[in-house]
Amino acid sequence: MLKNTDIHIRDPFVLPIPAEKKYYLYGTTGPQAWTDFASGIDYYTSPDLQSWEGPFPAFRPPAGFWADRNFWAPEVHVYRGRYYLFASFKAEGVCRGTQILAADGPQGPFLPISEGPVTPRDWECLDGTLFVDAHDQPWMVFCHEWVQVGDGEICALRLSDDLESAIEQPHLLFHASEAPWAQEITRSRNRKGYVTDGPSLHRLASGELIILWSSHSTGGYTIGVARSTSGEILGPWQQVAKPLYAGDGGHCMVFRTFDGQHRLAFHQPDPSPHERPHLIPLRETESSVEIVVNGDEE
Repeated sequence: MLKNTDIHIRDPFVLPIPAEKKYYLYGTTGPQAWTDFASGIDYYTSPDLQSWEGPFPAFRPPAGFWADRNFWAPEVHVYRGRYYLFASFKAEGVCRGTQILAADGPQGPFLPISEGPVTPRDWECLDGTLFVDAHDQPWMVFCHEWVQVGDGEICALRLSDDLESAIEQPHLLFHASEAPWAQEITRSRNRKGYVTDGPSLHRLASGELIILWSSHSTGGYTIGVARSTSGEILGPWQQVAKPLYAGDGGHCMVFRTFDGQHRLAFHQPDPSPHERPHLIPLRETESSVEIVVNGDEE
C-alpha cells in the first residue's frame, strides 16, 4: 500500500465511487509531466484517502493517436451513466488541447470519442473540466494558455449532449490578471504573462456558483476563487480578493467523502519532482469556501 507522500503526481482529481466504497485518484504522471514522452494515464484506489493501491492503467494511446506528450490533468466525470475522461494532450507542432474519452467504468480503458481535442485547434488550451448547468446542458470550462495570449483566460465551451463536439464558439469568462492576488511570471526566453490553470466548478449549498482556479502569487503557486454574480456559467464572474491557498500548491478540485465531508484535492509543492497529492478538509460558506485549519470540520 502507498501513502500520499509516496505518490508523485500533479493535478490530483478524486472520484468517489460509493458502490465500491473506493476513491479513485487520477492525475498527471509526475515523472513524465515535463518530458517529450508520455506513456498514458493511470489511477490509484483507496478506501480511506490514506492508503492507496496502484498505479493502474486507465488510458494507453491507441496506434495513430495524435499526441505523444503532456498527458496532463486527467479528470473523470460520471455523465448520463458513463464515465468520461477529460485530459490535455500535445504533440510537436500541434497546439495543446483537451480531448474527451469514455469508458463504462472508472477503471477504463478510456477511448477517444472524437478525432481530436474539443478545444479550438489553433488555441493552446489545457485543463478542461465538465460542468452541467441547471438546464442539463454540458459545458467544458478550460484555460486558454498564457503562453499564447499573455494574460491567461478561463473560457467556457458549450458541448453537444453526447460530449463529442463543441456547438458554439468559446465564451471568455475572465482573465488571470483580474484577480488582485495574481502576479505576472517570467519563464524561458523572457516570456512574461499571467497564468490560468486548473478551473474547477462547485455549486455551494446556498446556490452560489464558484470556480476554483490556480495562478501565481507572492506565495508561489496559488489557488483562488471566482464567483458568478448571476449563478450561471457565463457570469459575470467576480474574483474573491484573498486567495484560498497561497502555499506553493494548486490545481485543485472539491469532492465529498463518503461521510459527507468536503475535501480539497491539490498538489503541493509545485516544483518537480517534489509535488504530492494533498487532500484537506474544506468548509462551505454562504458565498465561497474556506480551508479547515483547526480540525473543526462540517
